Amino acid sequence: MLSDAGAVVREERSATKSPLGDDEARKLVDGARRVIIAKGRGRRDLSAAETDLAALKGPTGRYRAPMVLVGDTLVVGFAPEALAEL
Repeated sequence: MLSDAGAVVREERSATKSPLGDDEARKLVDGARRVIIAKGRGRRDLSAAETDLAALKGPTGRYRAPMVLVGDTLVVGFAPEALAEL
């Protein structure tokens, strides 16, 4: 999907082989202005300041994948419509 849109992926890593830690997740959130969290068919739009790291985690306790930083917006979880907007 990202390659179809002409996006350039700067970093890709496996969420299972190299899971994201709290410090890394906080840096991603702090580097964004807006955070979109996709859970199933639901979606939450938050400012980075009001985003709690626990909201970025799935039922397994790990951070949802994928996490995509586009400009100043962090998209967490599979949200094709949010990525298409960006």
